[in-house]
Amino acid sequence: MSRIYQTPRICNTLLNTGACNDDACTFNHTVYRCEPCNVFVATPWAYQSHVEGKKHKKTVRGHHAAPARNQIHCAPCHTNVPHYDWASHCSGLKHKAREQYVVFQAALEEGQKDKHGVVVSGEFDLGMVEPTAAQVGVVVRASIQNTTPGSKVSLISLAITSDKGTNKKSPFTVKCDHSGVLSYNTAYPFSVTLQQGFLGRAEDLLEIVFEDTQLRKRFAIVRTLSAHVGSLADHEAIGARAPYVPRKRAQRPPEAGWSLPHAPIPTNLASILGSGDTKTVSENVRSLYLPRAFDSNGYGRHFKHLLWVEEHRMENDLGLYDISGTQLSRYQAYYYLEVPGLAEKRPSVLVGDRILVQHQGAADSGRWFEGGVHVVRQKEVGLRFNGLFRSSPADLFSVRFKLNRYPLRRQHLALDSAFSEDRVLFPVAAHVPRTPIPTSRNTIVKVSNALIATNPAQLQAVMSIVKRPAGSVPFIIFGPPGTGKTVTAVEAIRQVLAASPNARVLACAPSNSAADLIASRLMELGNEVLFRFYAPSRHKEQVDLGLREFTHVTADGHFSVPPLAIMKRFRVIVTTCVSASVVSGIGIPRGHYSHIFIDEAGQATEPEAMIAIQTMADNNTNIVLSGDPKQLGPIIRSPIARELGLEISYIERLMQRDVYDEQAGYGKTVVKLTQNFRSHPSILKFPNEQFYRGELEPHGDRKVTELYANSPLLPKRGFPIIFHSLAGKDDREASSPSFFNIDEASQVRTYVEILRGDSKHGVRTGVRITDADIGVIAPYHAQCLKIRTLLRTVAEGVKVGSVEEFQGQERKVIIISTVRSSREFVSYDLRHTLGFVANPRRFNVAVTRAQSLLIVVGDPNVLGLDPLWRSFLNYVYTNGGWTGADIPWDASVEVDAGAGNAYADQARSNAVFDMNDFTRRMEELTVAAGAEGDGDDVNVDRPWREAE
Repeated sequence: MSRIYQTPRICNTLLNTGACNDDACTFNHTVYRCEPCNVFVATPWAYQSHVEGKKHKKTVRGHHAAPARNQIHCAPCHTNVPHYDWASHCSGLKHKAREQYVVFQAALEEGQKDKHGVVVSGEFDLGMVEPTAAQVGVVVRASIQNTTPGSKVSLISLAITSDKGTNKKSPFTVKCDHSGVLSYNTAYPFSVTLQQGFLGRAEDLLEIVFEDTQLRKRFAIVRTLSAHVGSLADHEAIGARAPYVPRKRAQRPPEAGWSLPHAPIPTNLASILGSGDTKTVSENVRSLYLPRAFDSNGYGRHFKHLLWVEEHRMENDLGLYDISGTQLSRYQAYYYLEVPGLAEKRPSVLVGDRILVQHQGAADSGRWFEGGVHVVRQKEVGLRFNGLFRSSPADLFSVRFKLNRYPLRRQHLALDSAFSEDRVLFPVAAHVPRTPIPTSRNTIVKVSNALIATNPAQLQAVMSIVKRPAGSVPFIIFGPPGTGKTVTAVEAIRQVLAASPNARVLACAPSNSAADLIASRLMELGNEVLFRFYAPSRHKEQVDLGLREFTHVTADGHFSVPPLAIMKRFRVIVTTCVSASVVSGIGIPRGHYSHIFIDEAGQATEPEAMIAIQTMADNNTNIVLSGDPKQLGPIIRSPIARELGLEISYIERLMQRDVYDEQAGYGKTVVKLTQNFRSHPSILKFPNEQFYRGELEPHGDRKVTELYANSPLLPKRGFPIIFHSLAGKDDREASSPSFFNIDEASQVRTYVEILRGDSKHGVRTGVRITDADIGVIAPYHAQCLKIRTLLRTVAEGVKVGSVEEFQGQERKVIIISTVRSSREFVSYDLRHTLGFVANPRRFNVAVTRAQSLLIVVGDPNVLGLDPLWRSFLNYVYTNGGWTGADIPWDASVEVDAGAGNAYADQARSNAVFDMNDFTRRMEELTVAAGAEGDGDDVNVDRPWREAE
């Protein structure tokens, strides 16, 4: 019996326009929309009939159809499923089979990659093979080569997958005359033989097992074997007119010397990343690609996929900087391109990068030419193209920027390593030596920095590092703001060198500025002991004169490394985390460095930190991390990568483990520094109680910290914090989604004028400071530009930047402009990136940069919706630091720290804001964007990391 469906009465306005604004309408408003066709239908079966029709298929042919409003995209099946059918779809055999296949395909793609510097070369797709030849046997020649100098890798076995525990007889056999250690850059041949007495296709997998003998860790490289046994004459006679010829994957020959894996994003993964919201895509990546257990066995695979997820977003975000309708000017061999925002590193362009240009309106307008960057100036770059490129001064071009993949490739190289020590990656109590904690009573340490001798925590950290047995778990110097974690790490390096003539140190940091700080404090060691490595892309003018004698420069003026024998003599090498791969690349053997130090470790992603560790550490290497997980972590652009954990740094992940409990592990695995040498006690008090359980002790130089304690600029003498309540209006340029607030920018300028001694405002601070003593922090790039413009004729030397740009720095005076004021964007602020308002770590860094005076300019109506900011504003108000418009709530009422959006909800329920149609539409968009993680504009103000 056929089923008869009663079609509900659907609102015609809704069907025709997609929206009905008549509150009195009583017709059914549940419809199904086909987004590609922009068609609305009334029932699920009508929708199904539509998508099976020719018109729909013609519309979406060649395009991936996005899921409709009432559909869910199934990534494994590459289809959109109606909500009502989702459970049934997921329980179906076809879906489960497809899901299993995707998981297998991910594992296969991972296995097919060359690893740990070992390259397997050869053509393993035999293509069409005549039956007579297949019956006798067809032999394929291939080779194995170790491309990493200094590594100790042995060949263990070669085997065909079908021969391992199955009853299936494989048509392929493999033979290799070599076993044991693979010498550097020597090709070891082996052969694969196909022998099959019947027609048909032959497929199998070749598994090659290796072992890093120094680490005693095994790894495998897989190759797919395939052939088609058949008559070529027959296929030509009766085959299709345009037969499909599979594209053969040519094996790249290994490069001479040090080479990096190309590590392209897997095609299936890229397809999944391009569809669905953040939550759905994150779940798909987690279930299909990430190992089920996060442990040493799947560690590399886990982070390689997170790197690919991040790279996918970085590539997309580069599109924000595409240029259209621009001209090139030629001078000698170079074509010069003006790049807006180059000085702000938006985009960041370095010597060695590649840029694509395309003629507009010319005969070859569809062709892209790739130019290499040879010159980088303040506003323009100099490019060189191949001989086919032609340009006249009147020509117009489109420009695209290519992502510099070298930092990513170096991380992939490290993750391909066989190093997987649990005591480094997943330490537990059993890995901690039972030796007693060294104390000043049983250990005599003659410190180089006399101040450390009077600081118990710093002294304990130094002694614990120096006296650790080889091969211990990583040691952490937990350094809250202004407590001297870098000073402690530098002292520990000095003491390690003094304690043993065989000690060697590789010291790294995420940024060049942080690495320079380490090197500058070690210069007394002399250039026979200390070497500072810079990437060739770094210009000499960017390097302090005092550090240049600790570097090596080639004849053409680029930074490089001296010969291997000389490099081995240096007892301390200082570099960035990304550039740390150079030491293994030039042939320095694993284990050469007894200690690996990573300063500001909280700012590096875990794969970045692993570049030094996984390429240079052996079973005896000691690792020391210094940083503060409660300050800003690494800059991650992809919301999916953040959801999957890439934003959690190595030091933060370790500190979440029981073995790094601050009390139980004190002196054995971690030391927390508690003496703050930076800020006035009133500036330190609030972040100390919020983030550090009140354990920090103010020990700053009172000549600095009390500089403004009695200034007439303060609303209350003795309390050097000002909150200037200002309900301005935030806005955006037509060309940029980044917010700015002109009123706040003007107020910031006024404060700078007063601080620099301008008497026109009628306030004399009585303090003389320079531009370099003042820092201005704003969460939006547009606001930074506006403030810089206003300060150009007032105090051009004042640094204006984001919170990220100020981490690790300090100023006598810090001014914070919070920017946002518009009421209709309140929900947006809480859900997304109102700078540090929605991020406690940003707040922590921002308010702890000031030594003598902290000024915050903002709208309390917006800031007060966030519990952390409301608590801070209450603290300032009750201590007399408030100025400007009055506080809009009762500051004596205790703030609920876990209120979340409760204060925003309360404000809405009290009708503080005009909930008009625009606000409702905005909130609907905000809710949708919140569910998806980040909107299109969210990364506009997220800084780009300086790649090398």
